[in-house]
Amino acid sequence: MEISCLKIYCLALAMLVFAEIIISSNHQAMAQSCEVNVLGLVSKCEKYVRKSGPKSKPSWQCCAVVKIVDVPCVCKLVTKEIEDAIDMDKVVYVARSCGKKVAPGAKCGSYTVPGA
Repeated sequence: MEISCLKIYCLALAMLVFAEIIISSNHQAMAQSCEVNVLGLVSKCEKYVRKSGPKSKPSWQCCAVVKIVDVPCVCKLVTKEIEDAIDMDKVVYVARSCGKKVAPGAKCGSYTVPGA
């Protein structure tokens, strides 16, 4: 099954957004660095946040990317289309599996992280 570039980009973008929310990093990152982070997330993490399939533990390669992304920067770019392409609960699961703390009530796009 072929996944369109836009869908992959959306998956990566959402993943980045939550990773940054989780680590509470500096909100001064540039949009250009967000795009670079998105590419890494797409290539390493998209299969773990797809709407289809069960939750599965992310690879160490995915976690390596999640740990360095600027999520606040990416969260600003999350759209309805991105949220339609991925399972936001899986995004939180992946972030937490990679050791990121995800605060209940944190928002990314229109998604609000539920209580722990």
